Amino acid sequence: MVRGSLRMTHGIYGLLQRSLKMHEEKIDEILEHIWTHEEEFQNRVNRDMVAQWIDAGSVEMVLADMERKGLVRIYDSLVVLSASGRKAAEQIIRRHRLAERLLKDVLDVGHEAMDSTACQFEHFLSEEVTTSICTLLGHPVRCPHGKIIPPGECCQREKKKTLRPLVQPLCDLSPGEEGKVAYITTRSHPRLDRLSSLGLLPGTSVRVHQKQPTLVIFMGETQLALDEDTARDIYIRRS
Repeated sequence: MVRGSLRMTHGIYGLLQRSLKMHEEKIDEILEHIWTHEEEFQNRVNRDMVAQWIDAGSVEMVLADMERKGLVRIYDSLVVLSASGRKAAEQIIRRHRLAERLLKDVLDVGHEAMDSTACQFEHFLSEEVTTSICTLLGHPVRCPHGKIIPPGECCQREKKKTLRPLVQPLCDLSPGEEGKVAYITTRSHPRLDRLSSLGLLPGTSVRVHQKQPTLVIFMGETQLALDEDTARDIYIRRS
């Protein structure tokens, strides 16, 4: 009888732990969505938007808990991040986008798997692990989608130090260095079309031939001259 009671207690405890974890993840999701919505659209979030991001039936309970914890302030239908809520959201965004860089640059994971896995990573990466990932990658500024990665304290400490990141702009490579195109950050469609037509796409192997007077690279046997602005938008995973 005692053994059965212990099993039941253990089962209830496990259920409560899972429920609490799901609740905390919902809070993370709301913080992340508010932050990214403001980043992209520069306007405020309301309750109806929040209901699209998590289970609609739990919105009021989760928002009430977030307000109680000082993460958001609620004005009628508006949901606004507090100072502490904005800081928490920024850390979630930082973990997510650094995870994307790690998955893309180091593990060479495809975009679909990269996005879904980064969504899981953002909930459990510790500050220590996040700092280690950031340092390993050379304190990247943007994620693979071209969005800003919020800097951490490690970025400020390393700002004045000389560091050779794993992935860096093509214009920073020296003659003779080679690698593969990791990603391209330009938002200029004509420039992207030109690079695509030249075959300069993610995964393409390149070698820097010269930097002066013009940057010249080789793609296999093909020689290509690039202007500095274009070379700055092309990030290379060094071999």
